[in-house]
Amino acid sequence: MMGAAPFQIQLSWEEPVTGERRSPVLTVPIALGREFAHMPALMGEQRVCRVVLASDDISRFHALITFEPDGLVVTDQSSINGTLVNGVLHHRSFLANGDTIQIGPYAIAISFAVTPPAPAASPSTPPSLAATQLPDPRFAVTELPSPAEVNLADASFPPALFQNQQVSVQDLFATGLPVQETDYAAIGAGLGSFCWVDLLRICGVHTAQIIALGMEPQPYARYQRLCLNSQIPSHERLRSNSDSCPDNIWGWPSYALREAWHDLSKGRLLLALKYLWQVFAEPTFAETYTPRASNVFASLDREAKRIGWEQMFLYGRVRGIRKTNDGRYAIAYSRSTSQQRDHAFLVARYVQLATGYPAIQFLPDLQAYREQTKDFESVVNAYENHDHVYEHLERQGGTVLIRGRGIVASRIVQRLYEARQKNPHIAVLHLMRSPKPQGNKFGFAQRHVENHYEFQPFNWPKACWSGELRTMLEQADPQQRQSLLAVWGGTTTADRGDWRRMVEEGLSQGWYQITFGEVERVERDDRDRPVTYIQEQNLKGQMRLEADFVIDATGLEAKVKTNPLLDDLVTQYSLPLNPLGRLSVANDFELVEMRNGRGRMYAAGAMTLGGPYAAVDSFLGLQYAALCAVADLAKMRAPSLQRLHPVRSLSQWFKWMIGQPPS
Repeated sequence: MMGAAPFQIQLSWEEPVTGERRSPVLTVPIALGREFAHMPALMGEQRVCRVVLASDDISRFHALITFEPDGLVVTDQSSINGTLVNGVLHHRSFLANGDTIQIGPYAIAISFAVTPPAPAASPSTPPSLAATQLPDPRFAVTELPSPAEVNLADASFPPALFQNQQVSVQDLFATGLPVQETDYAAIGAGLGSFCWVDLLRICGVHTAQIIALGMEPQPYARYQRLCLNSQIPSHERLRSNSDSCPDNIWGWPSYALREAWHDLSKGRLLLALKYLWQVFAEPTFAETYTPRASNVFASLDREAKRIGWEQMFLYGRVRGIRKTNDGRYAIAYSRSTSQQRDHAFLVARYVQLATGYPAIQFLPDLQAYREQTKDFESVVNAYENHDHVYEHLERQGGTVLIRGRGIVASRIVQRLYEARQKNPHIAVLHLMRSPKPQGNKFGFAQRHVENHYEFQPFNWPKACWSGELRTMLEQADPQQRQSLLAVWGGTTTADRGDWRRMVEEGLSQGWYQITFGEVERVERDDRDRPVTYIQEQNLKGQMRLEADFVIDATGLEAKVKTNPLLDDLVTQYSLPLNPLGRLSVANDFELVEMRNGRGRMYAAGAMTLGGPYAAVDSFLGLQYAALCAVADLAKMRAPSLQRLHPVRSLSQWFKWMIGQPPS
């Protein structure tokens, strides 16, 4: 390394927990490890770039990248779990442009940002290293499609008094705009809000004391739309557990038991027994049971009617939240219909934020292609309505390029497989950034990998919901939480036998192909098709991937900055963010910095990832956040709220069973 001219390389990886893309351009030498202080700051007179990767599977000082006379080299620093280069374990290995280093759950792609010095002549000298100009690695985002949402930009609202951290309730009335007061306000009116409101009702709070403020009257409307867009129709199964019932806090009877009873009543004994066997034997002896989407939505409709959701729902788009001078919160919101647009205020003492995912995560090269070409038909996101893609393929055939790997990508592959049953002239190219030679490991457990898909029944290990891992995360400090989530999380898909068979069949028959590489750009060819240029793994130069359609299956966006309401709240009150860039919440999901006298504010869902709970955006995770928040309110003797002691719980369960409203 001594005497070599310094040069830069780009390291690119996805954060295992959030899926966020990191692509720093760094000067060699580069140290990789878990703890900053244990990596060297200098090598001779050269400063070392130290990259901290949060995972207990990574050693304090894990690996070192240097440039030697023969080329770029990565050397393992006697780490516990070793260093893999392109899926092969190495103590020391030369690196070529496009190679991938795997350490712990991190797959780090290497790209040469500048041309390095020419290597010295040697029989073992690797090929010369070519420069690569890479696109801006930052993700672009696009708003989630919602037909109910309209542009309510109005410089006069919220009014000037909302520039203060504390507003006077009297001043709100003085604006002449409608002001409504309530005890409990659920902001979002989605599934997270529904779980909180449902529990409040079960604990004795009357409908007149609760308002759920949001854009759509059905609490599952947006979730259902995302399911349909990502090709999960009502008869298909969700990636959820049998006893994760957002309509039933007791989890019994579970979805499996309800489905078994329904089939048994229809005389389908073997099918009923199959569901019960799945729950008993999963995942060792049977495939994990998951509920049908239609059953989940029907049960939510039943519970919404039982608790009086329609009476509590208030249509509006929240524009800002401020503390009031009497220990409550002022919520400014806009209402719009085809005839008129107006504004109003809601004042509440107890507030829960559960606004869900604010945006679709769109890869930057695909976003740039759409902006340049105005082609919204050929390049689509899996969470957009893109049924036209499958309709075209079933009529005329064609080639589809899938970006991303995970549960959504698996569902897209299934939909394309179904389309091939109508038209066999359909080919699928699956572009992955790097190979996945092995799954994440925690203790003695390691996830199974097959054809570069990493399998897990749910998006987090099951013990994260209510077992040992939940307790471990709750007791950990913020940095330890980040490390644990990096190992437990990652991009995984369900271990479904039919999906695995489809991939195997596609690979053997040749209509499904997996390609690895970093995308350099996407352009339109002379046939008006999107062409993707990639730097292929272990090859010099570019590779051209031609397709009729490109489907981005990389997921949803949940950064605080993406949500204008949360961004305003964080800015106005200097709210702390956790190491994952989400809202920092206490173990009971309270935003402690937002306390206002007896007023309390809580959060739930994806905005709290990195806090005391891993599966925050799951059905059970939303219910758990609600349980913690309501238990805290019960300690404070919040109005009409009764503790859910065993006797009350049993009596309320009987009311649920017969469909009687909570008392």
